[in-house]
Amino acid sequence: MPPKAKITREMVIDAAFDIARIDGADRINARSIAHKLGCSTQPILYCFHSVDEIKKAVYEKADEFHSAYIMPFSDGATCDDPMLTIGLAYIRFGHCEKNLFRLLFQSDEFSGQDLSALIDDERLSPILGILSQSTGASLIQAKDIFRSIFLFVHGYASMLANNSMDYDENVVSEDMQRVFRGVLREIREEE
Repeated sequence: MPPKAKITREMVIDAAFDIARIDGADRINARSIAHKLGCSTQPILYCFHSVDEIKKAVYEKADEFHSAYIMPFSDGATCDDPMLTIGLAYIRFGHCEKNLFRLLFQSDEFSGQDLSALIDDERLSPILGILSQSTGASLIQAKDIFRSIFLFVHGYASMLANNSMDYDENVVSEDMQRVFRGVLREIREEE
């Protein structure tokens, strides 16, 4: 009789990620992961001390997936309007990856933080650098521009993630460009 396949941490995380992506993070439990992997719950709880630990690993994997999703030119490719590209990708993520969007941005993960702390997060440095370079704005101005655009983009993505709405990328793109031009004009007038 062949030996049973060993269940690894990565296999557990991948299975739980698939569950979160398809059914929602609230469906992650030892039994659902075991069912997906075709094993008992024992190997699941051998790899992780608790389901909360699994959920934390899934959150991290979803965050990495999201970052790769919204930064399509991170591999060295270029685009004409990086902020439009990133914003549209973020909104598209909310529309296409509803459960992952909810896990990342509507799960109280940022409890106790304010918006400034999120914008000062070092993981945003590449985006802020792109924004500063493409607009000629200082880093402080880039943060102000980003905050205004982020709130608009996040609202759009939230509406799409939580409702069965039609998604028209042309309309979204036009709306984003209007907001971006308005914010940029306001920042420049304040100088």
